[in-house]
Amino acid sequence: MANTVTLHRVLRAPVSRVFKAFSSAEAKAVWLPPFGFICKVDAFDFRVGGNYRMSFTTFATNQSHSWSGTFVAIKPNELLVFKDRFDDPNLPGEMTVTVSFREVSCGTELSIKQEGIPDLIPAEMCYLGWQESLVKLAQLVEPEIAQ
Repeated sequence: MANTVTLHRVLRAPVSRVFKAFSSAEAKAVWLPPFGFICKVDAFDFRVGGNYRMSFTTFATNQSHSWSGTFVAIKPNELLVFKDRFDDPNLPGEMTVTVSFREVSCGTELSIKQEGIPDLIPAEMCYLGWQESLVKLAQLVEPEIAQ
């Protein structure tokens, strides 16, 4: 049976900035890869029905894994739903990721649900990876840098 993970964070940044980090290929390449990985974005058509293609490469070993997907729902600053498929045949199926954004008194409440994670990937490893990615997301969106 496929795994599901859910995550919740509050970030000290406006919803528009957090949503921008999810809707920008350049930003995702910075914050999405967990520690020790480099992300390459080959395609990123951010619109409902648009496709993307990405890969992570382990810095230490230079091993890569790639995936592609489709944006299913986009409500700016509120909701993002996309579907991922790994290129590796050992990781079959399609994952659905739902990201909710909500303005709160100190910034943004972020809720993430990833469903359909292949059996070969332990849920706890997904949690570890997402936790590292969300640390990097906070480091990207929280600083207030004067122009």
